[in-house]
Amino acid sequence: MLNYRHLYYFWVVTKEGGFARAAERLDMAVQTISAQVRELEKALGHQLLKPAGRGVAMTEAGKAAFARAEEIFQIGQVILDEVREAASGKVARLAVGLSDGISKLAAHALLEPVLATPSLRLVCHDGEFEQLLSELALHHLDLVLAGQPAPRNPNLRLTSERLVDSPVQWYGPAALVRKADVDQFPQSLDRLPVLLPTGHSALRLTLDRWFDAQGLRPRIVGEFEDSALLAVFAARGMGVFPISRLGASDVSLMRGLRLLGQCDDVKEEIHAICSRRGQHHPLVLQVIAAARS
Repeated sequence: MLNYRHLYYFWVVTKEGGFARAAERLDMAVQTISAQVRELEKALGHQLLKPAGRGVAMTEAGKAAFARAEEIFQIGQVILDEVREAASGKVARLAVGLSDGISKLAAHALLEPVLATPSLRLVCHDGEFEQLLSELALHHLDLVLAGQPAPRNPNLRLTSERLVDSPVQWYGPAALVRKADVDQFPQSLDRLPVLLPTGHSALRLTLDRWFDAQGLRPRIVGEFEDSALLAVFAARGMGVFPISRLGASDVSLMRGLRLLGQCDDVKEEIHAICSRRGQHHPLVLQVIAAARS
């Protein structure tokens, strides 16, 4: 069996950049920590650290050991937090990553089935796709909602499932969207001010291709990374905007917005990505089951 105390000392030495700083942090003698790390190297059969100036540097074997140690001790902290919460019987925690570019209104609709969970603590992180996958692999997140599936990478041990393949609808403020605009959709987009997601969104790329296919040259007056913020500006009269039909269930609650039209051949996809640990999270299972139904 691997001695995790020895691994912990190695991890601290690496993070602190040397034995002296590690000894100070751990309030132990340098010689004791050094001896424990040597025991770990002996058990693994490879040198993990080598001298580098006044500190130490990792060998290639050390880098591999450190990567796993980082995972192990971060998971250890998560275990402490979860055990504390479980013992209190008060908190149901769900940490979700929302990838840049997906409709946040659609994400809210997907999460809605669990929002009434007693003592729910919902933690949402918005970020780049690759960064969120790293956080998921380290078990900092239970679920990632993204506009694309997880890449094929056996080291990450992630699974993904497409939850949404929803047609895109166009909405705008009542003052802009007249009956003639509805009747002449989508050609009416050429004469209306248009708000769009920014280029980092998979939906934006699909829309740009659709504009070309329809021969449309819309007058773009605003671009937004956040779909909810986009909807707010539209509701205040700035222009018309696209959103998946799933997300539009929230938009319809926003006063003053009117349906302009729907393009069935333009769809937004949202994928649920989770680690093996996340696959057994009851709230993750509830989100996925609700989307399937």
